[in-house]
Amino acid sequence: RFQAFVYFASVFQAMSCGIHYLASVFMAVTPNFVCDIPGNVSRVLSYNSSGSSIEDIWTLWTSTENYIVVQLENGETWELKQCSKSKREDSSDLTYEYRGNKSEFSCSDGFLYDHTKWKSTIVTEWDLVCDQEWLAKFIQPTFMLGVLIGAVIFGDIADRMGRRRVIWFASAGQFVFGVAVAFTFDYYSFVVVRFLLAMVSSGYLVVAFVYVTEFVGTKARTWASMHVHAFFAVGVMVVALMGFLVRTWWVYQIFLSITTLPFVLCCWMLPETPFWLLSEARYEDAQKVIDIMARWNKVSTPCKISELCSVQQDHLGSDRTGDNDVSSMKKHNILDLFCNWPIARRTVTVWLVWFTGSLGYYVFSLSSVNLGGNEYLNLFLIGAVELPSYVIACIGMDKLGRRNTLIPFLLSSALICVLIMFIPQDFNILIILANMAGKFSIGVAFGLIYLYTAELYPTIVRSLAVGSGSMMCRVGSVVAPFCVYLRSVWIFMPLLLVGIMALLSGILTIMLPETLGKPLTNT
Repeated sequence: RFQAFVYFASVFQAMSCGIHYLASVFMAVTPNFVCDIPGNVSRVLSYNSSGSSIEDIWTLWTSTENYIVVQLENGETWELKQCSKSKREDSSDLTYEYRGNKSEFSCSDGFLYDHTKWKSTIVTEWDLVCDQEWLAKFIQPTFMLGVLIGAVIFGDIADRMGRRRVIWFASAGQFVFGVAVAFTFDYYSFVVVRFLLAMVSSGYLVVAFVYVTEFVGTKARTWASMHVHAFFAVGVMVVALMGFLVRTWWVYQIFLSITTLPFVLCCWMLPETPFWLLSEARYEDAQKVIDIMARWNKVSTPCKISELCSVQQDHLGSDRTGDNDVSSMKKHNILDLFCNWPIARRTVTVWLVWFTGSLGYYVFSLSSVNLGGNEYLNLFLIGAVELPSYVIACIGMDKLGRRNTLIPFLLSSALICVLIMFIPQDFNILIILANMAGKFSIGVAFGLIYLYTAELYPTIVRSLAVGSGSMMCRVGSVVAPFCVYLRSVWIFMPLLLVGIMALLSGILTIMLPETLGKPLTNT
């Protein structure tokens, strides 16, 4: 009962990590736009359709290469494009195709945006279009860079100061920085606050994994650690729902940030883990936590720390009488993951799987709003498909084995990436279903690699191996937005890159050993 309370309270806040990681898909949308002009518009023309205002024409806007012809009340006739405008010499000619002389101008008067779908986004707020477009494209990569740095910093702080303090600080930070993003006054303050938000979100997710693992018993540990990912996926679904309901970016950001406010108000009740307290020799505090657990779980004879410590001392004494002197163990570094060829090959493969899992996860998620049809439903389904993928991963790991589950799902995700390229673009439903299948496959691999990495390495470098793999995962998340932007080069370029990486990872994984039912190695 106690472990269940601690677990669900902790992973509830993991939803906010999923929320903030993908909030920008609707916050940084670029709607249709053209150059603004000085003066009042009396007539608008697009192809062979006309209207009295530009708002009437947006529904007919089919391509960014097209332009809009407007006639002002003072008689001037202008052609409005996305990043330039032209004034016609012959103002009386209001046909769409004009072959006379005209003067080119830059968009010095700002831009006119299509507010049909989105009342306001950060792109319309700060005119992040044309020569400023790259600033909008840097929003997600800078956030993911914050994720990378936050994972390193808060993971280390949690080992030094305890899990509970980091959970307090990170969850409060998520709420404070999340709301603060909505009140930023310019692009640069927006990016800085989002960077800080990324650090605390990543810090929470990393420490929450450790926290729940140290509380949950061995029997349920695989399922418990795997389903932290599931709550992250629920956060992605919340983003889709909120994007559908709220179309003003700063209101949308506030609502997303207050979603997990109940946890922020209650997180001070969470205890420190007995494992960490014992490692710091705080035996009385550890005993208090264990006594609380015993009361909640109605255990009549709770564990006594003093007895546990005496048993450990006996074991330690017997170890020291043998050849393995604990004090003589050297400190290990990342080079030990390449100490010989088999281990080096194993490390390269594991890092590649971490990188591919993260790259595929964010490419499928961030691309979902560009698939056609309803972008809100697309993102919701891409998030929802993760939930069964983690169940399948857990069952597969226990029944078929770690490697035998990982290989087919990596190869199938590569195959799906290739198949999507051959689906005609007007088959929207089929494209969305194929992307869901790709996300499902990559989700199984991504969820499984955490535990598999821990089992592939000996005790002396296990934390180092998982930590370095996690670092490659963050690198993949930084690269993913740039990969998605390659759609402008070729629409299938992101899928091609994910497919190649998944195929390579799947083939190399064949050489990894199976760890199901095998004891963990120590040396």
